[in-house]
Formats: sequence, structure tokens, C-alpha cells
Amino acid sequence: MKNPIFVLAIVLFSFSCQNNKEISHQKHLGSMAAMAEMVAAEVKPIALSEPLTSDEAEALWKDAIYVAEKYGVEVFREPDLLKTQLFPEAIAEGKEVMIFHKPNAMEAYLDLKKTILGGNNSISEARRFGRLLGYPNHYINSLLAKNTEFKTLPDFDIKGTNVFLYYKDLASAKYFYNQTLGMEIVSDYGFAVTLRISHDAYMTLVDESKGMHRASEPKTVAIALLTDQLPEWYAYLQGKNVPIKYTYKPKENNAHDGFVAIDPEGYLLEFEMFKQHEENEWLVPQMRKYPALPTASKDVAAGLGFYGAVTWMYYQDMQEAEKFYEEIIGLRMIVDQGWVKVYQVSETGYIGLVDERRGMHTFSEDKAVNVSFLLGDVSGWFDYIQTNNSFPLRQDSLEVGPENKYKGFVGYDPAGYFLEFDQFFPHPDNDRLLELLGKKRN
Repeated sequence: MKNPIFVLAIVLFSFSCQNNKEISHQKHLGSMAAMAEMVAAEVKPIALSEPLTSDEAEALWKDAIYVAEKYGVEVFREPDLLKTQLFPEAIAEGKEVMIFHKPNAMEAYLDLKKTILGGNNSISEARRFGRLLGYPNHYINSLLAKNTEFKTLPDFDIKGTNVFLYYKDLASAKYFYNQTLGMEIVSDYGFAVTLRISHDAYMTLVDESKGMHRASEPKTVAIALLTDQLPEWYAYLQGKNVPIKYTYKPKENNAHDGFVAIDPEGYLLEFEMFKQHEENEWLVPQMRKYPALPTASKDVAAGLGFYGAVTWMYYQDMQEAEKFYEEIIGLRMIVDQGWVKVYQVSETGYIGLVDERRGMHTFSEDKAVNVSFLLGDVSGWFDYIQTNNSFPLRQDSLEVGPENKYKGFVGYDPAGYFLEFDQFFPHPDNDRLLELLGKKRN
């Protein structure tokens, strides 16, 4: 006679297994419904189920067809998922996936599979697969960085943004930004002065006789100083007799307001407020993370400040520029105005790509500006760029500053903008800057 306790254990075990199977089945159904809905809404061209054993796929197949029909899409049972560098090669080895799709997207998937089976399986094919899955470029970049030697700038510890501007009269420029606009001086090398705009966005004013550019070169750049105090800044600057290029004319129901001032040697400063608007749905929450940085002195622009900065650059070929900053530099687009694209670089520092046909500047070959990125590992980024020939470099080795204050290098973007990558090291001249770069918040 069997032990009653033994029999009860078998019954409970069988019930538990059955219950676990049901839970797993329902979980897969919920996941497939979510995938089908995203395909129906055209959020994703195709959507993949989790890898399934053949038995699991068979048990789910009728339900998968029902889910697809419910959302007006189709489902394909794929026993041999294509392999790209986007995912580990063994991710679906020996398993099946359900592919929810619309007809054209499935054709695109099968075309890609033919390409790969034909022997072409580079990062380009991985990006193609990522786009089929509806992934944005920054997410594709992160997957490639996990599974290949591919890297982008964010993999080398971005500490902040900086922009170098060039002057005949450095003393007057320094006075304007420090004493008129109230920005804190965080380092002063004599021939170059760095000031803090916001939490981790900076600008450096350079004596043209010691810099890479001349002040006479076209100033094909504008700096947006982000603030929600436009009327106050406008009245203050008028009181200081600062030249105004475009006056303050606020409008209702538009994405942003602002006005444009001119600095002592002609650089354009756009005092700008991004408002709650569909264009800014990702930007506004990011800007709220850090309060406006007040001016460095209570006697200068009292109560005013900035919570971020955008460096505007001007292009003839926007598509080429977007691809470069998304796929090579690895930045995330945070605002899309059609003819203007804004990318987040650091917590409060941004770059903006502008179609020169509609911007404040037109394209020029020469530009009196270096767009700079402050890094925690500039040597690693330099070695990566040099090894992979990712973009043209101005030099074949890192520049080491006097007394080892910094290391850096310069390359070129598709429109010829100088991109400078810098890392600063302990030195009395860098104490305040390094203190700020090490902080998470004010």
C-alpha cells in the first residue's frame, strides 16, 4: 500500500507543475499581445517573442494566430532567427521565435536574412535589424557596445560640455561673461578662461593669437542660454546696453520663446526658454532635474541664472550630420523640430544641428569655434577613434598641456566643425573645475 503522504506529495507536485505551465502560458500571451499592439500601432515594424522551445511554440501557436488577428497584424513562426552583431549569437540557438509583423516589414526581414546568409554581416546589418525592431539609434549603439568592440562617446565617461570662442580682446570678453552675465570663472590659464554656464555646461574664451582659430573667421555658431527668466534677462541686458539682434516677442502655444543678444565680438547668444510642447516632451523633464545656476555674484544680474546650454551648429546636409552624431558620436536626440535637432550630451549640456537654410547663420567652411566634450577617459576615446578611423583627426597623438594640466585631441565633423575632446588633471589652475566635474549635483 502506498504511503498517503507520498501520494499527496505527487499530487501537489503535479498540480504545481501544471499551475506553473499555466502561469508561463499566460505570461507569453500577455507579452505577445503587447508585441502585436506595438506592430499594429507601427511603433515597431516587427516584434519578436521570447525564444521558445519547439514544444512551447507549438502550444502557443493557435493563441499567437488569434492575438495577431485581434490586432490586425500577422505572425510568422521563425525556427532560425537571423544572427547579427546586435545580440549574442546564441540568443535563440535551437529555439523558435514568433515574429509579429505587417507584410512589408516581413519582406524587409527576409531580405535582410538573405543578405546575411550571402555573407554580409557587419555592423550595418546589425543596425538594419535594430531599425526593423523599432529601436532608436542610441539603443542600437548600447547593444552593439555590449556585444562587439563598437563604442561611442558615452562609453568614455562624459563629464560635461564646453565650447571654445575666440577673441581679439580677451579681457573685454572675460569682463562681459563674468561681470555682465555673472558666470563663474572656474579656470584661468591667462590665454584661455573657462566659465560655468550651468551644472555641467561650460564655455572657454580664447586669445585668438594662441588659439586654433582667428576672431575674423565666420562665427558660424550660436550659444543658447536656457532660462525661464526671459523678461528679466531682457530688461537687465537692455539696462547694460548689450546689443540685441532679435528682440523679445513672446508667443502663446509655441515650443519656445527667446531673444538674441550679441557679445563683444559678434557671437550670438540666444536667451531661450523651451516650453511645455509636444516637441519638448523629453527635454522638459530633463531640464527639471537641475535648478538654474544663479549668477556668481549677488551684485551681477541678481536673481538670474541658466539651467542649461545648447551649442547651435549649421549644416547643408542635415541627414549626414544626424547620422554622424547619432551613430559615430553616439548622442541621443531629445528634441526634433524638423529643421532643428537637439542632442543631449551631458546633464545640462546639448548640441543643436540646424539646417542652414533656416537658421541664424548660413554654412561656412571656416568657423571660429571648437565644440568640446569633457571626458573621464580621453585616451581611451582617442585610441578607439584612431584604431577604427571613425572620423578625421587633426593630429596623430594626444596633446598634453603644460604641467600636465590636460590631455586632448581635435577631430572634424562632416561639416568641418572642430570637435575637441579634453580631460583635465589635478593642478592648482584646475582645482575649481575638477571639483565641479566631480559633483553629481549642486
